Amino acid sequence: MINRDLPLDFKKALPFDDQYMHFGKGQMETVLTLEPGTYTLRLLLADSTHLPHFVYSKPLKITVTRKNKDTDPATLIKKGISLPNIAANAELKPPFTVQFQASGLNVAHLQQKEKDTGHFRLTVSPQDGGKPVEMDFTNGETETLLAPPAGAYVLKLDFMNNTAAGKTLAESVSTPIRVQ
Repeated sequence: MINRDLPLDFKKALPFDDQYMHFGKGQMETVLTLEPGTYTLRLLLADSTHLPHFVYSKPLKITVTRKNKDTDPATLIKKGISLPNIAANAELKPPFTVQFQASGLNVAHLQQKEKDTGHFRLTVSPQDGGKPVEMDFTNGETETLLAPPAGAYVLKLDFMNNTAAGKTLAESVSTPIRVQ
């Protein structure tokens, strides 16, 4: 929502206009092309019929000082995935959260079989040669809590195609970690 208060009627579908941006294909980000000025942004969770749920973010106030007319907004999003909260060779104490990020890709529930959507798969491989553990997040989850035993691991994140079993929609990312 851009410069909008929370709706008073949570039984009425959200409108489609410049103040209500819909992320109906599971997008995790967007590029805003706002004119200079002050804005209040807020996320509000809604269902597939655009009925809002009572789940929303705190308002975020931003000020746009100038508009860059030389940049095509489409060039600002590069397709790819990442583990934004896990640094390479991080020393972690269990339990710890692993977040998944998708840029320019659409995250969705596998059972929807929606074209051009995917879900995350995380593989945790012990560096001592133990058996890797593979976790598919087919419900559209974007994070998980891990508590592996102490040791060295490689976390590998894939973005799996929801309409073509076994195929990926982005290049895998991997990072080594150490669990204390």
